[in-house]
Amino acid sequence: MNCLKKTILPVLLATIWISISEFVRNEFLLKSYWTDHYQKLGLIFPSKPVNGAVWGLWSMLFAIAILIISRKFSLVQTTLLSWFVGFVFMWVVIGNLGVLPYGILFAAVPLSLLEACVAALIIKKLTNYP
Repeated sequence: MNCLKKTILPVLLATIWISISEFVRNEFLLKSYWTDHYQKLGLIFPSKPVNGAVWGLWSMLFAIAILIISRKFSLVQTTLLSWFVGFVFMWVVIGNLGVLPYGILFAAVPLSLLEACVAALIIKKLTNYP
């Protein structure tokens, strides 16, 4: 029961939050940036159900990473370290591959920081780590 309360539930709730945040940001707020950029590259923006499932997996892995980080760091440190590992690393990679529309960063940076902060807060509140 303690494992459910201290690990599974916080990760599940953080995963749900991250998934919703990602979906709203990338499907409603920034979709045109993604589709226009991919069209200029001669590609089709990947938005099939399998892509959504992979993002769901990414959300869960990100929540697990936040849980692990939160055991050793404060809320602010957890937020910043999680954001750096989850987003900055990803943007460097997709920027290197040429598929990052840099125009999204004006909205993606603050919204992804908010996403990481709320996920860290969910985990911190439910696990009672210092």
